[in-house]
Amino acid sequence: MVFVSTIQLKTPVPGPRSRALLARREAAVPRGVSQVTPVFVERAEGAVIEDVDGNRLLDFAGGIGCLNAGQCAPAVVEATREQIGRFLHTCFMVTPYEGYVRLAERLNALAPGNFPKKTLLLNSGAEAVENAIKIARAYTKRPAVICFEDGFHGRTLLTLALTSKTHPYKTGFGPFPGDVYRIPYAYCYRCSYGLRYPSCEVHCAHHLEDTFKRVVGAESVAAVIAEPVLGEGGFVTPPAEFLPVIQQICRKYGIVFIADEVQSGFARTGRMFASEHFGIEPDLITTAKSLGGGFPLAAVTGRAEIMDHTGPGALGGTFGGNPVSCAAALAVLETIEREHLCERATKLGKRFRERAASFPLVGEIRGIGAMQAFELESAEATKRVSQYCYEHGLITISAGTYGNVVRLLMPLVITDGQFEEGLDVLEAGLREVAA
Repeated sequence: MVFVSTIQLKTPVPGPRSRALLARREAAVPRGVSQVTPVFVERAEGAVIEDVDGNRLLDFAGGIGCLNAGQCAPAVVEATREQIGRFLHTCFMVTPYEGYVRLAERLNALAPGNFPKKTLLLNSGAEAVENAIKIARAYTKRPAVICFEDGFHGRTLLTLALTSKTHPYKTGFGPFPGDVYRIPYAYCYRCSYGLRYPSCEVHCAHHLEDTFKRVVGAESVAAVIAEPVLGEGGFVTPPAEFLPVIQQICRKYGIVFIADEVQSGFARTGRMFASEHFGIEPDLITTAKSLGGGFPLAAVTGRAEIMDHTGPGALGGTFGGNPVSCAAALAVLETIEREHLCERATKLGKRFRERAASFPLVGEIRGIGAMQAFELESAEATKRVSQYCYEHGLITISAGTYGNVVRLLMPLVITDGQFEEGLDVLEAGLREVAA
C-alpha cells in the first residue's frame, strides 16, 4: 500500500494570502484576541484544514475542543441545512420549538445520576458556568463559591473570578465579583503540599474541610465547581479518589457540586462525560464546545429540584438554545453513538501514549482517552514546538498555567493514518527543539 500524505504544503506557512490577512487582522481586530497560528482557513473537513494558500494541514486543536465529531460532520451539515430552511430564530422563551426540548431530554438522559434532571440551553461555556452559579446560589441561599487552582471557567467577570491563570486572562480587568475562594487541585506533578500520591491519601481533597475552618464557613458555600480534567490548566488529571471525596464533602454540608465539562464532555475522554470515569454524579454539569459541533451552544444539566428552584424569567437569554444549534447538537450526539467515538477516543489516547513514551523533553504525559497532553520544560520550548508543527502542516495548541503544555484536541474522526502523520510531525518538532 502506498502512503499518501494528508499534509500538503504548496507554500511556506504562513503563505502570502495568510500574511496579507494577518496585516488586515492587525489593523481591524484588538490585539487582546490571541493568535495561536498565522493560518487563515478556507475550508475544512474531518481533521483536515485547507488554508487560503491551498496548504492542507492536520488539526490537533479542534477549534479548542469544539470538533470532537469532526469539521463539517455530514449529519451536522444535513441537520443544520434542513433547520435553516425552516426557521433560524424565534427565541425559545417566546415561541418554543421541539428541538430545544428534544436536546434537553437527550442531555438529561445522558448525564450521570439516576435522578430526575432538567436542562437549560445557553450560548457559551462561560454563560453556562455563570448560570450554574446563579442556580446554586438561588437553591442554597448562600453566596460563596469554591474553585480550584489551575482551573479555567471563562472570560466574563464572574468566570474570571473563578479562573485561576492571571496572565493573560485576568490582568487589568479587576475588581472581580467577591465570595469566590480558591484551593489547590490534585496536580500531582506539581503538588502544592510537596506530597506524593498515593501516600498523601489525597490530602488536597480533604483540605476542602480545612478551608471551611480557615477561609469560609461551609454554611456560606453555595457551590464547589471543578473541571474533572483541567482544560486550559494543562489537562491535569486527578487521582481516582479525588473527585469522589470532594463530592462526598459537598453532600455532607449541603453544597452544590458543579462539574465543568465544557472541554471534557462528549466523548473526548472515552466516555460521554469525564465525570463517569470517577464514578461521580454532579448536582449540575456545564457543557458547551463539542456539544454544538461548531455552532455556539452550551447547557446546564442538573437535578430537577435544583434547576426548578428559580421562578419563570430568572433563567434564559435571547439566543440560548438557538434552533440551528440544537439541530447541530442532536446530530453530534447521533454521530458520537453511530461512529462509536467514545471507543475511538480510548484507542487514540492509548496510541498517543505508546508514541509519546519516546518523545524528548517531556516531563509528564497525562490525560484520559483522547484528552491527552504532555508537559515540557518551558513555555519557550512549547512555543518553538508549536511553530515547528504549523510550519510543517500540523495545528497544535498549548495549555497550562506556565504555558508549557501541549494538549491534543484532534477531532475523534481522524483516521489512523492521519493521526500517525500528525504524531510524526509533533515528534520531529520535539526532536528539533531538543537538538
